[in-house]
Amino acid sequence: MQLVVARIGRAHGIKGEVTVEVRTDEPELRLGPGAVLATDPAEKGPLTIESGRVHSGRLLLRFENVRDRTGAEALRNILLIAEVDPAQLPEDEEEFYDHQLIDLDVVLADGTEIGRITEISHLPSQDLFIVERPDGSEVMIPFVEEIVTEIDLEEQRAVITPPPGLIDESEAVVASARDAEHAEGQDAGQAEEQGAEPADGQRKGDA
Repeated sequence: MQLVVARIGRAHGIKGEVTVEVRTDEPELRLGPGAVLATDPAEKGPLTIESGRVHSGRLLLRFENVRDRTGAEALRNILLIAEVDPAQLPEDEEEFYDHQLIDLDVVLADGTEIGRITEISHLPSQDLFIVERPDGSEVMIPFVEEIVTEIDLEEQRAVITPPPGLIDESEAVVASARDAEHAEGQDAGQAEEQGAEPADGQRKGDA
C-alpha cells in the first residue's frame, strides 16, 4: 500500500538540496538515504534519497542526479510516496497510519454519531480529520488529544469531545451569547461598585 510521507518544498542552497514537509511519524525509516520513493505526479519519479540533514529545524534532502538549484526547484510541491505493508503498525502505540484512520466512525463520548473519516489532511501545524456527516456535508476535526480522546481500531471508531461550534455552528452562537451576557453582567457589577453617575446632569450631593 502507498502512503504519502513528505511534500517537497523550496530549494535550499545551490547544490540540489530541498526542504521537505514531513508527513510521517517515522522520517528516519521512510526518508533515509537509499530510500526509493514514488511521486505524485508519477512522471517525476521515482526519486532516490542520496542524503539528508536537519537545518534550522527543517529536514533537507538531496536526491540522486539532482545537483543544482534549478533541478531542485523543478521538484517543488511533489509528493513523496512510500510502499508500506498494510499489516505493519507504527512503533508508538499512540501513532497511526492514515490507512488505519480512514473510514473510522466519529462519535461523541455519549455515542452520538458525527460521521465518517474520509481523509487525513496534514498541515504544518497539525493534522485534520476530514469527516463526512450523514447529510453529506463535511467537518474538519483537529487530530489533537484535547479533542480526539480515543482511537479504537477494534471498534473502528474515533471518540471526540469537540469545543462549542466545531460540529454545530449554533452551539458557537449560543456560547458567544452566553459569554456576552456574562461580560455585560460583569460590567454592570463594576459600575455599581464604582457608583453610577446621576441622571439628568445632576452632580452627587445635588438636591
